[in-house]
Amino acid sequence: MINEDIRQSDITSLDIIQDFQLIENIPNHIAIIMDGNGRWAINKNLPRIEGHKAGIKAIFPLVDIIINTPIKYLTLYAFSTENWNRPKTEVNGLMALLEEAITKETDSVHDKNIKINYIGNTKRLSSNLQKMIDNSIDITQNNTGLTCNIALDYGGREEIIRAIKNIIDDNINSKDINEKLINKYLYTADIPDPDLIIRTAGEQRISNFLPWQSVYSEYYSTKIFWPDFKPDDLLEAVKSYNTRKRKYGKL
Repeated sequence: MINEDIRQSDITSLDIIQDFQLIENIPNHIAIIMDGNGRWAINKNLPRIEGHKAGIKAIFPLVDIIINTPIKYLTLYAFSTENWNRPKTEVNGLMALLEEAITKETDSVHDKNIKINYIGNTKRLSSNLQKMIDNSIDITQNNTGLTCNIALDYGGREEIIRAIKNIIDDNINSKDINEKLINKYLYTADIPDPDLIIRTAGEQRISNFLPWQSVYSEYYSTKIFWPDFKPDDLLEAVKSYNTRKRKYGKL
């Protein structure tokens, strides 16, 4: 059933949704490293912050397609622990854009039955942004459609260190430590591992993104900068995933 947010007049979107319906093996969880906002802006002789604005806008057409597919989880790498090392003006601009996006889009996301979740050390964010995050989680927590995870102030190594510390603090006996236990201590405790990880802007590294969870993920890299990544580009990534045979170490 096609969501009413996709208008009958939007032939391109309808065609893409129908193409998704023809794919036999669609990932349950897609994670995206949204890279290239700054380079997109520089190529257009614009300030870098304009690239980040365009990057946020690029999310919503993709989400409108995804909610009409069997994809149940989407994880977006919005801000890494290393991104704090960028110029203060850029970081402050990014945080302002995040606040604006949460303010403007939470009700719309809720109306689309999307559940919002955040993974990362949000305690380092401003108190106002933390309140906004908590509010968006509260509003959407009972939604049953797509779960959209925002990786914000997220670092994979820090996540694993945090898990180890919490296991020690809980006095867990070493003989009881296994993969299942560690999973429970990660930010992604109730989230299945990503089946497909997409990275834009041509880079072919994971940049501290979900290192524990991605051990058997399929990767797809495209040279397209994130603001230019469209629903048909997502379709191409999923088509590529559909051609792969996931062996998980077996024959």
